[in-house]
Amino acid sequence: MLAASASYSSPLKAAEPDADQSTVTPATTLPVQNTIVITAPEHLRSARTELLPNIGTTVYSIDKNMIDNLGQGDSTPFDDVLLRMPGVVQDSKASGSLHIRDDHGNVQYRVNGVELPEGISGFGQSVDTRFISNIDFVTGALPAQYGLRTAGIIDIQTKEGNIEPGGRIGILMGSNNYVEPSAEVFGGKGGFSYYLSGSYTQNSIGIENPTPSKNPIHDDTHQSKSFGNLSYYFNDDSRVSLLFGTYDGRFQIPNNPQQTAQYSLAGYSDLTTGFNSYPSASLNENQKEENRFVVLSYQKSLGNLNFQVSGYHQFSKTLYTPDPIGDLIYNGIASENMRSSSSNGLQFDSSYKLNDQHTVRGGVAYKNEVTHSNNSSQVFAVDGEIISTTPFTIIDNASKTGTTGSFYLQDQWTLSKQLTLNYGVRYDQVSAYIQEHQWSPRLNLAFKATDSTDFHAGYSRYFTPPPQQLLAPNSVNKYDNTSAQGEILYSDPVKAERTNYYDLGVSHRVNDKLSLTADVYYKQISNLLDEGQFGQALILSPFNYAKGYAKGLELSAIYNDKNWGGFLNFSMQKAQGKDIISGQATFAPDELAYIANHYVYLDHDQAFSVSGGANTKLGEYKLSGDFIYGSGLRNTPDGGAPNSASLPDYVVFNTNLTRNWKNSPIGNVEARVALLNLFDRSYLLRDGTGIGVGASQYGARRTLFVGISTSF
Repeated sequence: MLAASASYSSPLKAAEPDADQSTVTPATTLPVQNTIVITAPEHLRSARTELLPNIGTTVYSIDKNMIDNLGQGDSTPFDDVLLRMPGVVQDSKASGSLHIRDDHGNVQYRVNGVELPEGISGFGQSVDTRFISNIDFVTGALPAQYGLRTAGIIDIQTKEGNIEPGGRIGILMGSNNYVEPSAEVFGGKGGFSYYLSGSYTQNSIGIENPTPSKNPIHDDTHQSKSFGNLSYYFNDDSRVSLLFGTYDGRFQIPNNPQQTAQYSLAGYSDLTTGFNSYPSASLNENQKEENRFVVLSYQKSLGNLNFQVSGYHQFSKTLYTPDPIGDLIYNGIASENMRSSSSNGLQFDSSYKLNDQHTVRGGVAYKNEVTHSNNSSQVFAVDGEIISTTPFTIIDNASKTGTTGSFYLQDQWTLSKQLTLNYGVRYDQVSAYIQEHQWSPRLNLAFKATDSTDFHAGYSRYFTPPPQQLLAPNSVNKYDNTSAQGEILYSDPVKAERTNYYDLGVSHRVNDKLSLTADVYYKQISNLLDEGQFGQALILSPFNYAKGYAKGLELSAIYNDKNWGGFLNFSMQKAQGKDIISGQATFAPDELAYIANHYVYLDHDQAFSVSGGANTKLGEYKLSGDFIYGSGLRNTPDGGAPNSASLPDYVVFNTNLTRNWKNSPIGNVEARVALLNLFDRSYLLRDGTGIGVGASQYGARRTLFVGISTSF
């Protein structure tokens, strides 16, 4: 499907939607909602879209219909929805869950046009898929309005209320003790509308299993999510809206049995007996995660002038609680880690149409972030070859207040009916653990060769500071002469990444049913940012390579007919870095020495990724299926160079059947049965080796889901 902006949209649309489902639209038009329709002026929503154009980029759109075709429907974890996009690579939750175009993190989340900072545990995990009306997944050489986090833009348009009140309740149950009840309510009166949703999830496989077994040990999770969208329309040209959301998650860290202990703890183990007094299958490590956000926005449309001003607050916290006995015996350190981040920010975006050829856009953003890092660690004293069996405590606490400021200005110049040029400049400045800034030019060209074929090309200069919430001051010396001392006794501060990004793409509509897209990109990177899990807590730590590059090819095909449809995505990519220049204390000396003189693959690099799906409608039944293929992330073989090998490839098939009963005595009822990992394949996401990889993780085995819901 071709977008009016000359960017292109790959909607991944399924078969013809029912009357109560939203439809997929191009990236620059307004998503239609038939379940929840706002009777207030449509042009305000269109005006908000016009504030942030995607000219010259690659845009893949997902609507509610596509989400419903996934096995878990709108209970599907948000990151799993994104895995159906080209260039998105699956990873374990401990390593960031997913990667876009060979970046580790660096994802920007926007909710109704407002950028929200990513939490410590990753904002994507906090998103409840059911409140989404439409997603635009934007990649490529981005225009000037996008900065700081640039691997991919996840632009979420949320559901809204309408005058007629209604709602939906449902429950999904499945293997591994999975239970998820959920509810949505919406309505309005006059110029006021509301939409509220909430869900609770519990199961016994919260984090990927470190073993290939079907039933992990000590892996329960309890998670709750809530979301609200309140809007008030003053008149035809202005409105104010309030968005808020919460997430609470509790996770047991799964155990890996029959591990060999490394230290002797007085009263619990003895080196001569093989540490059998405290088996690794009995460890009790836990992690709690919290995320809160609230956004207040005012939007105004004055003819050729449109603007939106927003203020937001976000709080994120992660607390890892160790097993005080087992962590000491097996790791030589038992550390309670708490990270918290509190952010307050302002964002202003505007557009003004000068004439038929020029539309000028500009904006500013400011964020103040306060982070805390509290660590209380029990360790053993080490004196030469003598290691104590009685631990002592090291306190390593720190806090930091940092600010980020941004400004952009750009012009959309319509050179002809076929050719559009968008050029601009962006300025970003960060003051936290680092003090850096950069002016970044942007240039995007969109060419409509024919009614069915579009080309785009772009260049963007990017500035990506390290995430403040993951940083901590250099305190390596506190662990000298202890069991937690590293082999490298220094760590240089992490720097901001600077990138020259080149992108070229084409979209061709073969006919009204079939669309094809292709895109190639190349990134030339200084101070390449990467992240690794270097401790027991599921908290990532950033570090830099002095230089690196990433390149790739993405292909996508979309087919839509009245009663059936399908999609197929293929990605080929390669990313390498050289010379680690920050966070050195977390690496081994021989590893650092090799990387200093050789390009190595990034740990999250995967050569080939393929995803696809098909669906059909048979009366009130809908049958759908999809698959994900990966050629395997990187690992380090015994005696080999870092990240010089890859894990075995894998493919996972999923299937889903739904049945609808409209206008029943209890409303519109939907029932679903789904099987994920249909053929029960056991596959490795990580094997515990590689740069910044803390443990092994296997993908989930065959999982059955059964659910029912009713809309009223």
